[in-house]
Amino acid sequence: MEEKLVIIPTYNEKENIEKMVRKVFSLSKPFHLLIIDDGSPDGTASIVKGLQKEFTESLHLLERKGKLGLGTAYIAGFKWGIEKGYKYIFEMDCDFSHNPDDLVRLHDACEAGADVAIGSRYCKGGRVSNWPLGRIMMSYFASVYVRLVLWMNIKDTTAGFKCYSAEVLKNIALDEVRFIGYAFQIEMKYRAWKKGYKLVEVPITFVDRIEGTSKMSTGIFKEAFWGVIQMRFS
Repeated sequence: MEEKLVIIPTYNEKENIEKMVRKVFSLSKPFHLLIIDDGSPDGTASIVKGLQKEFTESLHLLERKGKLGLGTAYIAGFKWGIEKGYKYIFEMDCDFSHNPDDLVRLHDACEAGADVAIGSRYCKGGRVSNWPLGRIMMSYFASVYVRLVLWMNIKDTTAGFKCYSAEVLKNIALDEVRFIGYAFQIEMKYRAWKKGYKLVEVPITFVDRIEGTSKMSTGIFKEAFWGVIQMRFS
């Protein structure tokens, strides 16, 4: 059985999903894919089902009814991947803001000793492309704020492109993870860090989506702001 599972949550990603699936399956190392679709009205899940006829063993689909939140999608995916016995479990967006080629580099970092490999925009060698300056500054200083409050020495604390050793996910009490939006990414790193796992940042170039619509909202940022304080003092 393949040891590497990439989890991609989707909502209205019909423009990107087939290109993403084919790209991941073309990489120099083999990966399995689990698409978790939250009832996309644009037919994203139907496209995946069509592709499953071609990729019968390596493409999996978990359908959920309605938008239940990014965090709950990943938690469901983590549990599925653990149950199936994968050694490494990845998080990645569907919109190509995360370059699928970097999956290989994240895997290599874990093979070299990292418990969590983070695709980082803000460590040495990382960068952001196609974002307006205001959004870059907001994202960068959000990570600075998280580091100041949580004392966690990670440059890109809000990054959503990661490789976990399954051992980490088995030992950080997934049912106790509280946040479902932007703060989810921070909380997962914080829980792993508090457990003493080795977190390593791998520089990536983050590119703003070309097709489809961003899921970012003011509510997501509010959850992250207050959530960090709750994490620190809980």
